Amino acid sequence: MALCTVVVTGEEIFLEWHVKINDAIKPVSENQPVITINDLFPGPLINATTNDNLHINVYNEMDEPLLMTWNGIQQRLNSWQDGVSGTNCPIQPGSNWTYVFQMKDQIGSFFYFPSINFQRGGGGFGPIRINNRVVINVPFPKPEQEFDLLIGDWYQQSFKDVRVNGGYGYLTDWILMNGKGPFIDPLTGAYESFNVSQGKSYRFRISNVGNMWSFNFRIQNHTMLLVETEGSYTNQITLNSLDVHVGQSYSVLVAANQIPGDYYIVATPKWVNLTNPNATAAVGLLHYDNSNTTVNGLLPTGPDPFDIGFSLDQARSITWNLTAGAARPNPQGTFNVSNVTLSQTFVLRQSFALINGTPRYTVNNVTYLTTHTPLKLADYYLNGSGIYDLDAFPVHSSLPGAVKAPFVVSGTHKGWLEIVFINVLDTIDSWHLDGYGFFVVGFGVGDWTPEVRVTTYNFVDPVVRSTVQVYPKGWTAVYVYLDNPGMWNLRSQNLIHWYLGQELYIRVFDPDLNPAKEKPPPDNLLFCGVFEPPTYPPATPTPNPVPDSAPPPPPPSSAAVNISHIGW
Repeated sequence: MALCTVVVTGEEIFLEWHVKINDAIKPVSENQPVITINDLFPGPLINATTNDNLHINVYNEMDEPLLMTWNGIQQRLNSWQDGVSGTNCPIQPGSNWTYVFQMKDQIGSFFYFPSINFQRGGGGFGPIRINNRVVINVPFPKPEQEFDLLIGDWYQQSFKDVRVNGGYGYLTDWILMNGKGPFIDPLTGAYESFNVSQGKSYRFRISNVGNMWSFNFRIQNHTMLLVETEGSYTNQITLNSLDVHVGQSYSVLVAANQIPGDYYIVATPKWVNLTNPNATAAVGLLHYDNSNTTVNGLLPTGPDPFDIGFSLDQARSITWNLTAGAARPNPQGTFNVSNVTLSQTFVLRQSFALINGTPRYTVNNVTYLTTHTPLKLADYYLNGSGIYDLDAFPVHSSLPGAVKAPFVVSGTHKGWLEIVFINVLDTIDSWHLDGYGFFVVGFGVGDWTPEVRVTTYNFVDPVVRSTVQVYPKGWTAVYVYLDNPGMWNLRSQNLIHWYLGQELYIRVFDPDLNPAKEKPPPDNLLFCGVFEPPTYPPATPTPNPVPDSAPPPPPPSSAAVNISHIGW
């Protein structure tokens, strides 16, 4: 019998974005700069299908450098397009740069946002949908319509003012729903409303695009059927309310099965000591198209925001639908982790420290120092020399005192990595890994010990996602298969924690230089730091950085590398 190989390629999608500052939007009736894309806040929807190729030409029309990152998009073999400080030079004001990447083997709900200079606190975020190819069945009936719902806490002050102290000491004042204020506030210029028809079902793609607050989401008198999170179809469970942590995305189905009318859509903060959580709530409306009744009365109540038992039970109930036909995480065909042999374990403890009197957040007592030269650039051209030291800090324990330095660790290519996040703080945190989806195998409070792998871990159907919460005084464990070579950011999604040092990079090295294993630098690669000027030609990477004392290679002619910005 002859075997045939089918290569699935996607459509070519070309987008042009103009990123600006707008002072007139006033989402909370205050004069403050808001970052818009094509004059939209939130930014435009990226609506793609599995394996589509995106070309996004980003024009930076702000007064400061810009990078865009794609939260949950795995950038297979292509960390050059990841859009964080460790992989890319920023797009300078008045310049443009085109991101080119593929939605390789993914489906689901995600979002994008600016990744540097605390800019996420000023907007610039927008939704991403990756749809199944038409030949793949979706494990639920097609909804009448889909709605993108970007919800997150918001500062009343300018993000430029808040970032002066890294956000430390500032509290967010509001929760916005698709960039709009709450329906119940008389100062709200615009509120969010979704029109539905009785008897129809609707898909809500919900993302927490905020800065620091988790929230509980609910719709008055309606239940929600959870069906997907960050690219994984879930075992379907019916919920009255859903916790969504910073950086996370979910899909729920809502049946419009109530008496026609208007109903509150509500998101209230969790684990935040507020006298009246409803005063800061995001509030929109679910409006039946034949309704003649105005909503009134109290907002629907949710769980106690400090009920850790409720949150843990819900988190553990979110599991992976192993029978759904969909794009699967690599290695293809791996549907559980029951027989995994671990190559590495990282135990990462997040905490707070003062360094020279300045507040910082740390991982194992290391607070990340952002380098002027992106790590990926230095790794490719200089083998890291003079920019960072590989594996200089512990991944199983904490240093005796806090230090500030680039934190870069080795990940074993095509090995299984266990990451245990330990949160000693009094607030909920969440962690994200670029380049991968990870299997969320366990949550707990108190101390983590190796014994909980037997007593607590879910090896049968742990959900695969890219952002996971870590509860106060608790731990979360994930497994990830490191088959995607590159330089990958592992960070707190809490914007203050991230901006003040709670991140590191995992260098996954494949010595095979076949472009099918990892893509070379793009033709339009931007240069900065030690590479501007002069620039360096492509060099052969080595498995480990050379010692700091080694001199850099001699600079070639400035014509050796094209550093001009490309347009259409």
